[in-house]
Amino acid sequence: MTMEPVEVLVCSTCRAGMPTDMEGPRPGAQLAEALLAKEWPAHVTVKTTECLSNCDSGCSVAVRGGADRWTYVYGNFTGAEDADLAHEGLVKYASTEDGLVPWRERPIHFRKNCIARIPPLRLPE
Repeated sequence: MTMEPVEVLVCSTCRAGMPTDMEGPRPGAQLAEALLAKEWPAHVTVKTTECLSNCDSGCSVAVRGGADRWTYVYGNFTGAEDADLAHEGLVKYASTEDGLVPWRERPIHFRKNCIARIPPLRLPE
């Protein structure tokens, strides 16, 4: 079975609540770098993006793919230390045709930190 392409969009400008004058790379950039270094299924691409407007809820990641798949925005990641956790949940999403991972199969972080769930372009009948 060929899977539709999936994009993981990581907010690289996120400060995760840190002061704007902090030294070094921002937590969002650190998370993005850690996720870019991970092994992903062939149909998954990780990209950085600017602000996802979820500034009060830690680092944010959006995941989308194809006209039949739900899009999600997840928040409250702290930075590179959450890369394994984020990777686990995002790979589960990528393994679905519609983006719907059964509730009990989602990592707890994904159950509790869903910021938005956006319907697919082609709504199921």
